[in-house]
Amino acid sequence: MKKLKIKCIKLIYVNLTALNYLSNHAMLKKGIKLFFEIIFLLLIMFCLIWNNLVIYGISQGIGQATIIWKAEPISILLKDTSFSDSLKQKLLLIQEIKKYAVDSIGIKPSANYSSVYNQDNKPILFTVTACERYAFKAKEWWFPFLGNVSYKGFFNKKEAGKEILLLREKGYDVDVYSPSGWSTLGWFNDPIQSNMLKQSDGSIADLIIHELTHGTIYVKNDVTFNENLASFIGDKGAEKFLLFKYGMQSKPYLDYEENKTDSKCFTNYMLKSKDRLDSLYQALSKEQKEEIKKEKKKKIIMEIVLGVNRLPLFKKKNYFRYSLQAFREGNAFFMAFTRYDSQYDLFEKEYREHYKSYLRMYLSAMKKKYFR
Repeated sequence: MKKLKIKCIKLIYVNLTALNYLSNHAMLKKGIKLFFEIIFLLLIMFCLIWNNLVIYGISQGIGQATIIWKAEPISILLKDTSFSDSLKQKLLLIQEIKKYAVDSIGIKPSANYSSVYNQDNKPILFTVTACERYAFKAKEWWFPFLGNVSYKGFFNKKEAGKEILLLREKGYDVDVYSPSGWSTLGWFNDPIQSNMLKQSDGSIADLIIHELTHGTIYVKNDVTFNENLASFIGDKGAEKFLLFKYGMQSKPYLDYEENKTDSKCFTNYMLKSKDRLDSLYQALSKEQKEEIKKEKKKKIIMEIVLGVNRLPLFKKKNYFRYSLQAFREGNAFFMAFTRYDSQYDLFEKEYREHYKSYLRMYLSAMKKKYFR
């Protein structure tokens, strides 16, 4: 009888333990189910609230993936007898630029520019920027991971056109351009775009180092800093690479310096012209009619464009034609110079005075400063 009681007690204990386990297990399953239900609801809410952003993100992802998928490895093209020797030399040059950027400047190593996308001499990305009509305040878009950005890219020309119309309807001045290259900040292995190979050695070096700088340093919510720093590192890096490969008296180096002299002169002029327009906007009153404001703005832009002919430029006609875009793009045209070149002199001063023009040390200091 005693043994039977003990067996019964053991049986009851085992059953209670099993019930407790099953209860806890059920609660765990219920908790996991609840967790995924919450995640699912959050995803639905995100899609409902930011449906345009989701659609845009999918479109961009497809565009980027298509380019990467269709890109051919450099190793294959170098063996392709139908691929011209001159273009093969450009591919080898880009590999030299990459190696120099990593070894001598301190650029982050990556698999970027190890493949080529044939764009058939057509633009593949359309970048839209916008600015208020009577104030130098850029339109910004918010994106996950990137933060606020003052430009928006489209692989689809029609979609870019829709965005442009929408922005103009809202009263913005708008600029659209097709960039020679862009950085995905390490999310993908960026390919060489075939049109890059048509550029001079100096321009290719500047472009490649500029984009690789974005993959090395990127400060969220600060496009002006990111683009200005990349422009500075790209320029100084290209200059040093050309000296390293060809020497100071070489044609590639001298051509690059001549083009840079023109670009610097024109850029400084446009930055000062932007300040001139800004003074006009500060003086405008809310009571003034739109027609009067528009006429005053147009008059100053006309004077700015005509003033390009008085600049000491080697390629004056090219820059004059370029400046004509200011009539169509308005403030968005001038904001591009702020976005890419307004901090160049500040970087130059710091680079020379504190780092003795040692580019690797300067870039290392920037990395430590912004990525502690």
